[in-house]
Amino acid sequence: MTPEGTVNRAALPAVFNPDDLNALEQALQLKEKFPGSTISVVTMGLPKSAEVIREALYRGADKGYVVTDRPLGGADTLATSYTLSQAIKKIGEFDIIIGGRQAIDGDTAQVGPQIAEKLGLTQVTYAEEIISLDLEKRRIVIKRHIDGGVETVEGPLPLVVTVNGSAAPCRPRNAKLVMKYKNATVAAERTAEQAADFDELIGRKPYLDITQWGAADIDCDPQQIGKAGSPTNVKAVKNIVFKAKESRTLTGADEDIDQLVKELIAEKIIG
Repeated sequence: MTPEGTVNRAALPAVFNPDDLNALEQALQLKEKFPGSTISVVTMGLPKSAEVIREALYRGADKGYVVTDRPLGGADTLATSYTLSQAIKKIGEFDIIIGGRQAIDGDTAQVGPQIAEKLGLTQVTYAEEIISLDLEKRRIVIKRHIDGGVETVEGPLPLVVTVNGSAAPCRPRNAKLVMKYKNATVAAERTAEQAADFDELIGRKPYLDITQWGAADIDCDPQQIGKAGSPTNVKAVKNIVFKAKESRTLTGADEDIDQLVKELIAEKIIG
């Protein structure tokens, strides 16, 4: 953590949020059903977050955008959703915005719904499956997980969908796509020495140039990004280590298992 109570992302590797992988799979399934459709992936973070874009390209996404700029640092969900909504506006026309339910670090599940609000769009949260999509009627049917069961809902396009980790897992990397996109980078990842060679390379293979935008490129209001646009204040951060007070060794005997289950039910841990 930083002294300001924010996550020190510079000290962490760039990883694909698990729920976002589920969301990517839903997008890939739609791409297969509707030939000619394309998938654009956008992320906000340090330049190394381009690794997330590459992972998406390896699985079948078509284009990636990295929004990275020092003034964006320290953003909470409100500032993050504002920045991403500005990037989406710049990307342009779309039918569906699909994202994971929540990030692996904050676990707030707020960014997707906030993007929908900022763009004035209908939203469907906790989605597990896109059942059908009618582009002519501009309608979509989605199965979503709710407490105690599932719910099937219908909504108009365009809309925002956030996907649960219980949805279909994302397919693995495609070997041909890994070879195609393994050298794809954003400008901030390249050294001065690499830049000249890369200019020649993208002249032949323009798909290797991952789009990089700063706050000004997407017309961000400086007061709505980064720390300035983040009303959330972290009072304190503590490291907590859980320690077992007691342990028990069980055999595989039916009697031992039966007794354990009874105790778990009695303690209301299960059941």
